[in-house]
This record gives sequence, structure tokens and C-alpha cells, in this order.
Amino acid sequence: MGEEDLNNLEEEGIRFIRIVWCDNANAIRGKAVHIRMMPHYLDRGVGISAAQQAVPILYDAPVPGGGLGPVGEIQLIPDWSTYVSLPYAPGHGRVMGNMYHQGEPWPLCPRHFLATQAQQAAELGLEAIAAFENEFYLLKQTAEGRIEPSDRTLFASTQAMDLHQGVIDQIAEALIAQGLLVEQYYPESGPGQQEISILYNRALAAADQQVAFRETVRAIAHQHHLTASFLPKIFADAAGSGCHVHLSLWHQGENRLSDSNGLLGLSEVGRQFIGGILHHLPGLMALTAPTCNSYRRIQPQSWSGAFRCWGLDNREAAIRVIGNPEGTGSTHFELKTVDASANPYIALGGMIAAGLDGIYQGLEPDEPLEIDPGSLTEEERQKRQIERLPQNLGAAIEALSQDEILLNALGSPLAQAYLAVRKAEWEALKDVELEDEVKLLLERY
Repeated sequence: MGEEDLNNLEEEGIRFIRIVWCDNANAIRGKAVHIRMMPHYLDRGVGISAAQQAVPILYDAPVPGGGLGPVGEIQLIPDWSTYVSLPYAPGHGRVMGNMYHQGEPWPLCPRHFLATQAQQAAELGLEAIAAFENEFYLLKQTAEGRIEPSDRTLFASTQAMDLHQGVIDQIAEALIAQGLLVEQYYPESGPGQQEISILYNRALAAADQQVAFRETVRAIAHQHHLTASFLPKIFADAAGSGCHVHLSLWHQGENRLSDSNGLLGLSEVGRQFIGGILHHLPGLMALTAPTCNSYRRIQPQSWSGAFRCWGLDNREAAIRVIGNPEGTGSTHFELKTVDASANPYIALGGMIAAGLDGIYQGLEPDEPLEIDPGSLTEEERQKRQIERLPQNLGAAIEALSQDEILLNALGSPLAQAYLAVRKAEWEALKDVELEDEVKLLLERY
């Protein structure tokens, strides 16, 4: 991006460029620079307090124990390869920011963490390709301040498609205008719940897409006098919203995950990568399901992956290997214990770190499961070495605190700040009733 490019943007009507980051609580934040002042910030970015990486979702102040306080400034430097003009906010553009300190990448930058893990994979000759599969609710707010679903239809109901065609079409067009390839759309199981899937991309771009997706959906829903929420569990008696991560491994145009002669159509490296994720999954869940509310969704027999196991097209397993309709080898898998309250850079970076450890150690997963683990007795699960995954955020935090591989991958400064944020949120919300939790978090996710 040069001054000539900025002049062209001004002629096109751009007035502000938002430099955006996603913090450890997965709040999407940004500073907007006026187009005429942008030449002063092209290369050095804008300053933000270092303490921003120790701020929880509850309030705008750093938590104790995060190693960050009132002293310290970092630079949020634009990655101009990510610039887009925002179709839902005419006159504004957006660019993803990288955090730098004294001219070097800041160790607490989530985007830098994911880029580092992608580079670790590249050193093994592997490229992680991923997609975030979002579920979200469209809600109406009553005059009394209550929330209600925008419809009461069933899964994949064409009636729901008709009811929401205006908002869904506008969301799809806005996503496409930003370079995201919309693959499928259908109404989900919950009343007013939707799912729009986006085509996979390289790891860093996939996480950038997740930020753009959430921003776009929420903004356009608001324009239609609706509230869009990605909160994992809004209604006690209705489906929760996950954000499954689909992942494959590539090398020079070849899918290294796939082997038609391998177990479940997977190569050895693919099985080991899955083995690593399963091995580290209790601690990894503090990165992929990082709120108290997350664990209201992850329950047995709710297709959310409550047990540490894997299987071919098994929607109750934490890892579902996707069957290839052609029967020529499985091309990718999905991790189900993920939701959109997770910072996508940290969640995906953690998955890659865990999977790479599986390759380093040659971790083959246990036998794949062909039945619902929730239908087995506790004795049968023990015999098959199928464990219940953490049932609350506190347990996941404890597991992450003891997982040296994930902690080393995060690095000490990021791990300290991240865990401090998670612990503060756990202590504040662990005894809060669902209704009060939803009031607090509904529009923050």
C-alpha cells in the first residue's frame, strides 16, 4: 500500500481504515485512521496499550497475574495484503493488524502465534489448510428487553430460508465482496439458528476469514433490526452453536492426510496429527472452548464431541473424519469441540501445535469409534479408553496449565496473559445462571 493507493481509495469514497486485532478474550477491536492521515501510519501502524492482551470479556481493564499493566506500548502494524473495503460500512475499510514491540513481532500477538505454528508445519513439509464452520442465532429483542428467536422452524427448513432470505443474501454478498467464498447455507436445529460455511484457506487466512465472518454477520443482522450471536449456548432447551474447524495437510499440491489404503482413508501422518490433537485435547479445549458458556454446549448426545475419541462420520466423536463420497481416501477431518468464543488464531495455532507433536512423537490414536460413546456404559468406555472431556472451563484451564507442549508453543508471555484472562472469567462466571450469563455475553460474541 502506497500513497497512490490511498489516493485511489479516497477517490472511491473511503474515509476511515480500521486496523483490527482480536484479543485474548476474542473481542474484535480496532482503531480507525482517517484516509488523509494514513500516510503517517502506513508502516509504523497505530499504538495500543500492551495491557490490551490481558483484558477479559467482562470489562475493559487488565486482569491480575497477566504480566501486563499500565506501562507498555505496542504498535499495531497493518498487514496490507488483508485490506478490504467494507460493503456493510460504506466509507470504511479494514486491515488486519500485527502486534510489534520495538520493531519486532510481539510474543503476545495471537496472529503471530498462528503464523509461527504454520511455519513449524512448513518445516515438516506440511501446509495446514482450514475452515471455520460457524453456527449462529438470529434474534429479536422485545420492547421489554427480552430476546426471542427470529423464527420457530426446523432444521434445514425452506420456510426459514424464505423468512431470512433478505439478511442471508446480504450477508453472503458482503462476504463474497471481501474475498470469502460462500459454500453452503442452511437453517440449523435451533429456533432462529443459521449456518453458513466458507471455503477453506491457508491457516492464517482462514483465521482472518473468521474475524471477517463474525464482523459481517453481526453488522448486517443489525441493519435488519436483528441481533446475531455466536454465543455457544443461549437457550437451555435449544441447540448450542459450535464453530467446528475443518483441517487438512498439504504438500506441493498433494493432500498428505489422504491415503485410500490407510485406516479410515488416512495416511500415517494424518493419523499421527489426529493422535496429537486427541492427546492434548483436554488442555487444547481451554483454547478452542474458552468460556464458561462453552461447556453448556459440550454435552453427551448433542453432537458436540463430549468424549475424547474419533471416528469416521461419527458426529458424537470429538474428531470426525469426513468420509469421501468417492471412497478414495479421507481428505479432511473436523474438530467439534470448538466454538466462536475462541480467538481463531489461538485456537487454530493450538490445534496445529498439538497435531505436530503427534507427528514428532508418532502418536497413533486409539481404535476409531463406530457408535455413540454416550450410549456406552462407563465400564465399556473405560475398556475402550474413551474419556469424558473437561466438563467446565476450570478443568480445561487446569489441563492447559499442565500441558508443557501447548504452553511452550504459546510461549511464556502469551501463555501467562491468556491463562490469567481465562482464570478471571472462570472465577467471575462459574456460578452464574445461564440467563444472566446470556445477558452479559450475547452481543459480545
